[in-house]
Amino acid sequence: MASSRNHQGAHGIGQVERQLNRQAQAAESIQGLNEADQEILAAANQEYTELDEIIERSRPLE
Repeated sequence: MASSRNHQGAHGIGQVERQLNRQAQAAESIQGLNEADQEILAAANQEYTELDEIIERSRPLE
């Protein structure tokens, strides 16, 4: 029974995430992105981060 509840909960979370994403897209299309939004999106979509740089430096040389 718990498995079914967990599945329903996960499904509900997915629905909420999709709804929030649709709302964010609607707000963006109506009012555009402000500078903070643009910086957050750019940071979220970065492929190489400072953490990657730290990891690279901490690897032993071969």
